[in-house]
Amino acid sequence: MSVQPVETQITTDWDAKLASRAKGMASSVIRELLKITDRPEIISFAGGLPAAELFPIREFREACEYVLTTQGGKALQYGATEGYTPLRNFLCEKMQKYHVPAEEENILITNGSQQALDLVGRIFLEKDDVVVTERPTYLGALQAWRAYRPRFATVPIDDDGMCVDMLEDVLKAHQGNVKFIYALPNFHNPAGTTIPLERRKELVRLAAKYGVPIIEDDPYGELRFEGKDVLPIETLHKENVLYLSTFSKTLAPGIRIGWVTAPSKVISKLVQAKQGADLHTGTFVQMVTYDICQRGLLRGHVRKVREAYRERRDAMLEAMEEFFPEGVSWTRPQGGLFLWVRLPEYVDTTEFMETALEEKVAYVPGSAFFPDGDGRNTMRLNFSYCRPEVIREGIQRLGRALMREFG
Repeated sequence: MSVQPVETQITTDWDAKLASRAKGMASSVIRELLKITDRPEIISFAGGLPAAELFPIREFREACEYVLTTQGGKALQYGATEGYTPLRNFLCEKMQKYHVPAEEENILITNGSQQALDLVGRIFLEKDDVVVTERPTYLGALQAWRAYRPRFATVPIDDDGMCVDMLEDVLKAHQGNVKFIYALPNFHNPAGTTIPLERRKELVRLAAKYGVPIIEDDPYGELRFEGKDVLPIETLHKENVLYLSTFSKTLAPGIRIGWVTAPSKVISKLVQAKQGADLHTGTFVQMVTYDICQRGLLRGHVRKVREAYRERRDAMLEAMEEFFPEGVSWTRPQGGLFLWVRLPEYVDTTEFMETALEEKVAYVPGSAFFPDGDGRNTMRLNFSYCRPEVIREGIQRLGRALMREFG
């Protein structure tokens, strides 16, 4: 039976119906860029993609079969908003090895750490609140929070991460309006920098002095391939820090498993916000992740990933030394997925993208990582996704584009 639509001359003005926060939303520059760089002839350093050939596919296949065979009914059922209890207990033990003080009741499992960022915005941010970030900072955090219409105040970074000696001036200037400080202390996205312990201690001291909590975003901390681990910020002041992390970079991003560690009062509000968003993270994928972890497979897999990423980082650094012209500088990360490139002030990397694409290579323009759109002479490069020989070819192409730009 066919249904005839009601005849009317009136159509809905959907733009007029949108909430003001929706009108301020914008697409991710990186997500839009991936549509361009998906062409096979383009060597792309744009995405923050782990190496797909390293994903533990066999282990996931075995874990899926085991979970469905032994606990299929439970795995396909609704679950608790807080998350699968055995996985939360595993995360407690895992974080305690890194000296992060965590208990099961202080952990919430989320759909990737990106959801955790959005939930933080939901429970903390109101219009015109101030969020203090590094300059530059993670684009996904800006995108998650802009819907809540805060103002962003920024602290510059150098090769050792946030310039904490400049933080107090920012906190004084916005005293009483700052809701939290957002920091990526390990292998910063986009800059690849790591904050040393003494700076972390000063960050904690200043945050406590001005009564401002810290959001510590640590998706890359386990991917250190040189140097010594630095204590997480949360270990320095448990009651004033929310700690976020994820399995996206250590297992696979497609499973969308992240977590938040926070004081109990904050966790209860995050749980309520998550109930309104999606009830809970998928039970099946949590149980599969736990099965892989409890069999001890995660540690060996992370070692393999570290070795591969070290080789790829080295390939990129060596190629940049060889093919980039004078006047270009870059960071030298000790882990993670990214490094940061600075060009002469007169180069606009958004406009320069056209030249780079003519050479069949892509990156992310740095202005995307600045709340005010500054940093127009910078770019982010990802070294985790491509094999070393492809990295070398891609950097050579980018070097040719730079030579053309420099004349």
